[in-house]
Amino acid sequence: MKKTLLGLALAASLTIVPAMSLLAEDKPAAGGDDAAVAAAAKDAGSEVPEGFESLFNGKDLDGWKGKEGFWSVQDGAITGETKEEFKGPNTFLVWQGGEPANFELRFKYRIYNGNSGVQYRSKLTNEDAMQMGGYQGDFEFGPTFSGILYDEGGVAGKRDIMAHRGEKVTWPKEGEKKVEKLAMTTEQLQKAIKTGDEWNEYVIIADGNRLTHKINGNTTVEVIDDSDKALKSGLIGIQVHAGPAMKVQVKDIHMKKL
Repeated sequence: MKKTLLGLALAASLTIVPAMSLLAEDKPAAGGDDAAVAAAAKDAGSEVPEGFESLFNGKDLDGWKGKEGFWSVQDGAITGETKEEFKGPNTFLVWQGGEPANFELRFKYRIYNGNSGVQYRSKLTNEDAMQMGGYQGDFEFGPTFSGILYDEGGVAGKRDIMAHRGEKVTWPKEGEKKVEKLAMTTEQLQKAIKTGDEWNEYVIIADGNRLTHKINGNTTVEVIDDSDKALKSGLIGIQVHAGPAMKVQVKDIHMKKL
C-alpha cells in the first residue's frame, strides 16, 4: 500500500510540474519586459516593415491560388511539397492581389530538396496546370543557382539564365549583353546561404529597367534590362519544380510599391 501511494504521489508530481512550467512560460512575469516581448514578436516575423504590405497572413492560403494537392500552410509558412517524383510541368502558387510593376519584395525561405523560386512581373501561361512564365528569383537546395535571375518559360524573350550569381548584366536594346562582376563571387555568396531548417532572407527589387536580387543582405545579381523583351509588370508566384520529391517553405512575404 505504501508503495502504491508513493507511486501515485510521484506520478502526480510529474504531471503537475510540467503543467505549472507551461503556465509559467505562457504568463509574463509581473512588470514584464515589454522590449523582450516586442523582440520575440519581431523574431517571429509578426511585424510588417514600415511602408510595406503583407501578402500572406501566416494562417491560410487566402489571397493565393494554386493547383490542389501541392500547397498548404505549415509552420506559419506557405509550403509547396511533392511526396514522390513529379513529372511536371512546374506548378505555381499565384498571388491574387494584382500585377505590380515597380516594388521591393521581401520574404524568407527554406528548401529541403530540389529547386524553386519566386516569380515576378510574370504571367499565367496555363491555368489548368498553374504554370507561370517570366522573371524568377531562383533558389535551390544545391550550390549553384540560388539568387540568379531566370527567364521561366521563355516569357522574357527565351533568355534562360539572364544573370548568373555574382554578375551585373546589361541587356541592351540591340547587340550582345554586357557582363560585369559583382563584389562577391558566386562561391562567397553561396557560403552565406543557410541550409536545413534555417531561414534565408530574400529581397527582389524591380525598379524600372533595373532588377536586383539579394540573399541574406548580399547582392547576388544586378540586371539592367533595356531589351524590347523586358517585362514591365505582372504576377507574383511561388514555384514547385518538376523532378524528385521536394519541399519548399516561404513566409513573411512583404512588398512595398516604388
